[in-house]
Amino acid sequence: MKLHQLEALVASADTGSIRAAARLLGISQPAVTRALREMEAEQQLPLLVRSPSGLKFTDHGYALLTHARLVLNQLRQAESQMSIRRGQIEGRLCIAVTPWLSLTLLPEVVTEFRRRMPNVRLEFFDSFVMITQPLLRDGYMDLAIGQASPAMSAQEFLIEPLVRYETGIMVRRGHAKEGCKSIHELLDQDWLLNYAPDGRDGLMQEVFWRHGATLDEKRVVLAHSVLLSQTLVEQADMCTWVPSIMTAVPPFYDRTVLLDLEERFSPRDLSIISRRNGPQGSAALSFIDCLSGVIKRRLRSSNPVDRRVFATLTPL
Repeated sequence: MKLHQLEALVASADTGSIRAAARLLGISQPAVTRALREMEAEQQLPLLVRSPSGLKFTDHGYALLTHARLVLNQLRQAESQMSIRRGQIEGRLCIAVTPWLSLTLLPEVVTEFRRRMPNVRLEFFDSFVMITQPLLRDGYMDLAIGQASPAMSAQEFLIEPLVRYETGIMVRRGHAKEGCKSIHELLDQDWLLNYAPDGRDGLMQEVFWRHGATLDEKRVVLAHSVLLSQTLVEQADMCTWVPSIMTAVPPFYDRTVLLDLEERFSPRDLSIISRRNGPQGSAALSFIDCLSGVIKRRLRSSNPVDRRVFATLTPL
């Protein structure tokens, strides 16, 4: 397989047609068609199905596409690393960040990182497992900073815990159930939850089942956005399970409350997650160093606001 063939395959998948792939790559349409046909001939397998409605990938095509994305993304990372070694200190760093970190430490971390590497282009995602896991796997994303999913095997991903944080049930301030004392009193409420497809049972076990509670599935709304979560908790009276720190930071502080329930929930680890077989470049290592430094400073801070915000965190 040749590089231009892999580029044609990925561009065709991203755009949905050979014509659009040619525009994306800046080459002729016959050149894209030829690259794809050469690849199919070399592999002796049908990779794409062409129809008036566009391109569709066969199972063989999807399998190869996964590897093609990884190869091209690793090449991009290699080029970025070589630029840094030439002293240009430029490139791209793509990171998923858990919401509570975005609301607390991230601005200071980014400021420090930009001072060190001003020419590196940063790209951030919310660290929801459904989004981050495939992007880490195919090499598009360099790091995820958040809670590791049970599906992230140690053989595939490197998981390095940073801090442990407490969790609890959050509702809007003034909610009808604000004074309740047990999870069983909340089973008639609508719930806002977030989990990957393979993470449902683990979350239900932690929040409900191990406390002898069963929540009607029709009560659950899935959300993969912090803004959406905030809106639904505040304006639709939904309950949600969150890191305790969320109620101590804007925009949730003074507008939400953590319920004082007799049930207790297990703490979670904030971890740095990366592909095990993908070496971390200088930019990624610098970002991790900035993050570690900010965490240490803020956890030791005597500032009353910092002490309130970070009271639920424990360094690891």
